[in-house]
Amino acid sequence: MGRGLSAAEVAERVAAGRTNAIQVRTSRTFGQIVRANVFTFFNGLLGTLLVAVIATGSWQNALFGLVILTNSGIGIFQEVRAKRTLDRLALLNVTHVRVVRDGEVSEVGIADVVQDDLVRIGSGDQVPADGPVLRSEGLELDESLLTGESDPVHKRPGDEVRSGAIVVAGEGDFTATSVGAETYAAKLASEARKYQVTRSELVAGTTLLLRRISLILLVVGPLLLWAQFRSKDNKTWQEAVTGTVAGLVGMIPEGLVLLTSLAFMLAIITLARRKTLVQELPAVEGLARVDVVCLDKTGTLTSGEIVLDRLVPLAADDRTEQALALAAVSDRPNATGQAIAESYASTTLTALARVPFSSARKWQSVTTATDTWVLGAPEMVLTRTDDAATADARAQADEIASQGRRVLVLARGSVREGDELPEQLVPVTLVVLAERIRDDAAPTMQYFTEQGVELKVISGDNPRTVGAVAAAVGVPGVHGADDAVDARTLPEDLDELADVLDRSSAFGRVSPHQKRAMVAALQRRGHVVAMTGDGVNDALALKDADIGVAMGNGSAATRAVAQLVLLDGQFRHLPDVVAEGRRVIANIERAASLFLVKNVYSLLLTVITATTFVAYPLAPIQLTLISNLTIGIPAFFLAIAPNKQRYVPGFLGRVLRFAVPVGVVTAICAFAGYRLVRVFDSGASVAEARTVTTVVVLVVSLWTLSIQARPFNLWKTGLVATMAALAAIAVLVPPLGHGIFLLEVSTHRVLGGLAMGTIGILLIEIVRAVSARLRPTHS
Repeated sequence: MGRGLSAAEVAERVAAGRTNAIQVRTSRTFGQIVRANVFTFFNGLLGTLLVAVIATGSWQNALFGLVILTNSGIGIFQEVRAKRTLDRLALLNVTHVRVVRDGEVSEVGIADVVQDDLVRIGSGDQVPADGPVLRSEGLELDESLLTGESDPVHKRPGDEVRSGAIVVAGEGDFTATSVGAETYAAKLASEARKYQVTRSELVAGTTLLLRRISLILLVVGPLLLWAQFRSKDNKTWQEAVTGTVAGLVGMIPEGLVLLTSLAFMLAIITLARRKTLVQELPAVEGLARVDVVCLDKTGTLTSGEIVLDRLVPLAADDRTEQALALAAVSDRPNATGQAIAESYASTTLTALARVPFSSARKWQSVTTATDTWVLGAPEMVLTRTDDAATADARAQADEIASQGRRVLVLARGSVREGDELPEQLVPVTLVVLAERIRDDAAPTMQYFTEQGVELKVISGDNPRTVGAVAAAVGVPGVHGADDAVDARTLPEDLDELADVLDRSSAFGRVSPHQKRAMVAALQRRGHVVAMTGDGVNDALALKDADIGVAMGNGSAATRAVAQLVLLDGQFRHLPDVVAEGRRVIANIERAASLFLVKNVYSLLLTVITATTFVAYPLAPIQLTLISNLTIGIPAFFLAIAPNKQRYVPGFLGRVLRFAVPVGVVTAICAFAGYRLVRVFDSGASVAEARTVTTVVVLVVSLWTLSIQARPFNLWKTGLVATMAALAAIAVLVPPLGHGIFLLEVSTHRVLGGLAMGTIGILLIEIVRAVSARLRPTHS
């Protein structure tokens, strides 16, 4: 045994910073997050308008300012939550490590391991750093979290071990040549840890609208301000400022961003009850848009456990099952022994001697009073070339192995001492092992297939094993082990790789960077890609995919970078997430239509008033009333309602096709009501004319709400009726209508507003009927 480092050498390395401690950093600090969410263009615009309204002394017209606080708060909460998750990223779960220093074995914290430390590892330990093996006594590592390869890897002196691997058998020593940020696992994590926002069609569509509206505001805003100060209707500067603010606030879809975030958060709560953690709000919508799902095999389709599939008898022997049970007995059974023990646990045979399993010789034996039983790989156990029974057993084993199964042979020989194979071994049975396929894998595959979603199984494991598992769970185009592609033969060019991905659906021996390249190749072809996984080797691909889905029992790295985490590791929850995403998209589309109608008629009213030099037809508080009763409150309930409508691309186009004509009709009727009062009642005040406009817009907007609420049911009918009743109360009750909403109500003004609103309803139905006739049937 080496003496390891001395205390002085350890101190020297600590002083130089050559330790296993890792500084975790994400892309933005808390201060940067707050600034990014508070100091936005629209918050700045709304804040400026808020200050202007407050300066006029009209507190009622300043209520729209609450939107600034709400929008900023939700945005900050979302990103801070993601940052904290990423900051907790830890690839290594161990807290203490055994090291040899000054010839003595001691335990130190994982962060206290220094470069060149002599580290001792044994069964059950997780490797804390990278380096070459110095001593190996049957040392075997499970590297599935790093490579995706489910088979244990035997390590000999000189072989490299990597941080994050788990010792499943034996023990050994290695030198920690790479520590901290220089380890393989830490380098993967540093790439995966970078903050990245999930792409969302809803968010992208809303952002595009905001940009277009920004340009319009830059042009229309100064014109409106100039026109309001030129208008003879406005007697004071306060009235001119109030009219300008009303027009500009009406054009800003501030509530749409808020409603979208609220709808996502409610979906998150719903999915949390189904053991699904959503780490980024738009991920709920994203999975509903996915058309390709890339699946890791180990830990996703399979549980990672080995199970006994079947026995294939080769020679009659009624002691076969007892011999298997005896061979499986061990203080520290490996995965194969555990799988056999689950099926054959009792035996009357007594072991007199054992040779433990070794990856080097690939067999183990147990000796009883009459026989020696050998269990191991057929090619290592059945070495005779002159025996027909042996040749037949080897042929059957090769045939089964070609189907992607792991095959062992149980053979019987004469009593023999030592660790040499007995002579004249008689093959008794083939032991066929398989990975345990998750019970929910096949039904979930069927669901995605029925929904038209392509499936790609991507694993670091043996290609034949991958093909067999993919065929077993029903992946289309994969009929057996031969249909899987060895990723070592794949091209590096992304276009050529995409061609292979179009033809094949199962891939083995895939490296972590190849998984990432596959995601990129699919995205280059226009696919929306979801990636599932549980190991460190999946982290980069999960991060780059449009939607990353991690298993809750997987590594901390994948859980930290994924947008969705299946907390109980149950693959069957994915259809629930898809359904929730579809509900969110369909309902937000309804709500967005309502918001855009307001933006359209506000823009047109702004243009009209800017060119006719009249006062803006609505006060800010009246727009707040209309927005809350016909858009804000009902849109919230519509956004959380059940909806099974399938996702169809083109969210923004459909919203605009509805909002533009309806908004135009609303603006025309609103301004017509305002002008009729001013024309036929020359003594009427601006407030009196605005009263008629408010009634007109309330009537038309309530009808627009009823269109979006269709098909009606009991609760939707109640929602529309309640909003109509609240609108009537707000207008007709003097303390509300006059005291808060600045209305000058009279019978003829209300009746005039109702009449013009009815005309607006008829025009909307005519426009919708004509639009439906002209629209292509496929749109």
